[in-house]
Amino acid sequence: MNQQTLWASKSKKEQIQHLEKGLPAPSDAGIFGLSLSEDDSDLCIISVPWEATTSYGGGTAKTPGRIIEASHQLDLYDLAFGEPFSRGISLLDAPQQMLSVSEEASKLVGEIRREGQGSEDFEINLEKMNALSKKVNQLTYQQAKRLLVNGKIVGLLGGDHSCPYGLIKALTEVHDSFAIVHVDAHFDFRDSYEGFKHSHASIMFNTTKDFEQVKKIYQVGIRDFSKQELNYQKSLQASGKSLVHFSGDVFKRLNDKGGLAEMFAEMNTFLPEKIYVSFDIDGLDPKLCPGTGTPVPGGLDYEFTMSLLESFKLNGKKVIGFDLCEVAAPEGSEWDLNVGARVLYKLCGLVLSCDGKKRN
Repeated sequence: MNQQTLWASKSKKEQIQHLEKGLPAPSDAGIFGLSLSEDDSDLCIISVPWEATTSYGGGTAKTPGRIIEASHQLDLYDLAFGEPFSRGISLLDAPQQMLSVSEEASKLVGEIRREGQGSEDFEINLEKMNALSKKVNQLTYQQAKRLLVNGKIVGLLGGDHSCPYGLIKALTEVHDSFAIVHVDAHFDFRDSYEGFKHSHASIMFNTTKDFEQVKKIYQVGIRDFSKQELNYQKSLQASGKSLVHFSGDVFKRLNDKGGLAEMFAEMNTFLPEKIYVSFDIDGLDPKLCPGTGTPVPGGLDYEFTMSLLESFKLNGKKVIGFDLCEVAAPEGSEWDLNVGARVLYKLCGLVLSCDGKKRN
């Protein structure tokens, strides 16, 4: 990613003019046909190739590297957001230290699962694993904070859904308050999963518990959860902090005259001005993402979900950042990457349209 290729030697102006003409991205180009430095990018996307806590399918850690080629298939004009690429978008390489920590953690998780909870070293290894998760979170936080201080808009591409914790932490130090919009099949409200405190199944529990700046959470597409998670959501709802539209609710609203408009109105009334979008690809119907780690029948239609994202801009929301996680595809298959690249571009368009700036 962002290698010094022939295309990368072209200026930002030259690259953008090429894409504005509708010409195909060169094979050596980066994300969305661009190969730009941080300095030339208004939006920097952090790569977090981490999936050590994944409990079912795998492959999400490879996504930041594989999604570039799929992104070259996109036509880059968006009816809602115009040409987001013209602002400059870069997908950053993961720090080498993060790659090393991820590799170590994956081996350790394998050992923990093979030996089981009754093993002599279980608690020691679990402690080590939780420490490695914290290390990845810290590395992500440091990178995100540096970018934010330098005036960049920051997104994140995972990896499993535990990845965005560090980015969310960095945003709490820049913004006094905001809400999380959470697209997912799962609540992710477990206080831990398999003993892992920073599991993909715990990200929303951790963020709502740890960061007082996260004032509200809106969740959509939810359809697979434990009783304990539902009880936690109800406790947040009772305090005015949570709104959820289950996948079944969405289906019913889509089939009721005026139901969808009513749902969008309810959502936008609940949300404050500033929001962060956390997008787990398994929130979509699994026909759109069959390779994701924990697919669940049902789910959100693509057009509905893109309309939902567009509604935030239409309703005057300011999107301060985003993550896209759990995109995975078997080797030799690119369907999930194709869909993931399109979701990623829509998120880029959304966040870039909300900062009020024009193309440099």
